Amino acid sequence: MRLFRRGPKRDGRDAPRDPAFSFFSVDEGAWFRSQVREAFAEQGLELTVYADMVSDSAGRQFGLANLAAVCHNDHRGPRVWGELARQHAGMVLRTMDGPSALDTLPPEQIRAQLYPRVISGDGLDPQTFAYARSVAPGLYEVLALDLPESVMMLTDEALEPLGQVQQLRDRAMRNLQDLPVEGRETVKDSGGMRFEVVLGDSFYTASRVLALESVVRQVTGQHLTADGALVAMPFRHQLAFHVIRDTTMIPSLNAMASFAASGYADTPGAISPYVYWWRGGTLTQLSDEDEDGEGLRIVVGDEFQELLERLVEREPPPA
Repeated sequence: MRLFRRGPKRDGRDAPRDPAFSFFSVDEGAWFRSQVREAFAEQGLELTVYADMVSDSAGRQFGLANLAAVCHNDHRGPRVWGELARQHAGMVLRTMDGPSALDTLPPEQIRAQLYPRVISGDGLDPQTFAYARSVAPGLYEVLALDLPESVMMLTDEALEPLGQVQQLRDRAMRNLQDLPVEGRETVKDSGGMRFEVVLGDSFYTASRVLALESVVRQVTGQHLTADGALVAMPFRHQLAFHVIRDTTMIPSLNAMASFAASGYADTPGAISPYVYWWRGGTLTQLSDEDEDGEGLRIVVGDEFQELLERLVEREPPPA
């Protein structure tokens, strides 16, 4: 998995843009949807194609945003979009048409494959996910069942026969803490900016922010300080962090803000374009869009400002 994505050479940005997925040109968007239609037709399903989704004659709807982002980010370019669409169509239909894992797996196996997942609140139905826990503005923790070809986010109704939500969450957290670190990168420069990035194919890589203490120990061999850390979860396969110890936190915050915004854009499983202050398990948002929507700004409250001033005062004077 690439830390910084390199887009394939395709139509230039001066070409007219697709109305639903601006990372495609109009022509690329048309080609993408034709490949989706063909892939589902090979599975015996004729679709009505809309800008950001498709539907079949039974009224089932299939969103296209994640698949579009996967195609956009594949370095091989449009020549493989048909292959990616066929893989996606096969997986979706096997999942929807087959028996539910909740009906076929024994309860203990379900608990062994249960993980907490941090997701954006966009599209999350509060009626069916009433148990979802807010972890930051616009971000929620839900429980998910990890399956060989898919991830099933569990509703209130699905959780009810499995036990109490808190007990299930405790088990899911233990499962999360036991995950290996698939990969890591250190981003740094000569000016003191530095942060670590945990990355991997697991759909729960970014969600490991919920178990940040254990991740920091695994990656650095050190412990978090009482001041906590800066964290970013741009999309499901990346978690970035900087343990706060000194004033190198300042350039690291600015660099992480750009990193998060870039990683969030046009990616499958996007979570958040912002940087957060993690302290004692609580996340406080530190970066935001400029008022004109054209850039980034850092927004800090009184407590974080006090932290900044304390770190600066503690810094030894230049020789």
